[in-house]
Amino acid sequence: MKAFSLESHAALVTGSSQGIGLAMGKALQEAGAKVVFHGLPDAVEGLTSYVKADLMETEGPQKLVEAAFALEPGLDTLICNAGSFFDLPLLEMTRERWDKTMQLNLTAAFFTAQAFAKRLVAEKRGGSIVLTSSTNGFQAEADSCAYDASKGALVMLTKSLAIALADHGIRVNGVAPGLIKTPLTSTLMESRDRSLLDHYEKKILLRRVGTPQDVAGATVFLCSPAASYITGEIIVIDGGLTTGQIGRL
Repeated sequence: MKAFSLESHAALVTGSSQGIGLAMGKALQEAGAKVVFHGLPDAVEGLTSYVKADLMETEGPQKLVEAAFALEPGLDTLICNAGSFFDLPLLEMTRERWDKTMQLNLTAAFFTAQAFAKRLVAEKRGGSIVLTSSTNGFQAEADSCAYDASKGALVMLTKSLAIALADHGIRVNGVAPGLIKTPLTSTLMESRDRSLLDHYEKKILLRRVGTPQDVAGATVFLCSPAASYITGEIIVIDGGLTTGQIGRL
């Protein structure tokens, strides 16, 4: 057995037009899998197997899964990575932004996983699902009530799905990235002086902000035969950010 090989596997990665999702998809390809990428742009340069779909729409998850299976009928791997941040400070937060957060980060993940699992169960095939949560699913952050709640819910959803799908041979795990340099977080870090980045680099045990590739490696592992006896687990990928209470002074 090639423990870390994904040859003969096919994967759908949601939210993979950029950032962590794009790195995940490319890493799965490098491990031998066929990959269907997904995003909101009409097309992404260099990605030939790509589906445009809006997961905020009620039928978006079902349409995406159907389109992905049309491209790769042998799909057996799903990465529910699509998500974003829409919070305002607590006293300014709106119902619209709360609902938008839950719809994309949580509801879309559930119904994408459900549609994917239905297809595998109907075909009597096993598979693997990985959900992208966050260290915000374990530790709260200022002005992030909706985002924190959605990511915490994904932690428990990972476990619930693992229980529900175990008898069908479908493993469900999660990754919880810490501070990773992406288009979303770069805007935050670059909008202030160096002191914010210095603060994080002191707190992170490995002394650097993570990259999308740091998350991609753990995702490949969870989808591979090397993780065949792992389900219902969440791997925290944060360079040690959440290990200590205070960090370096």
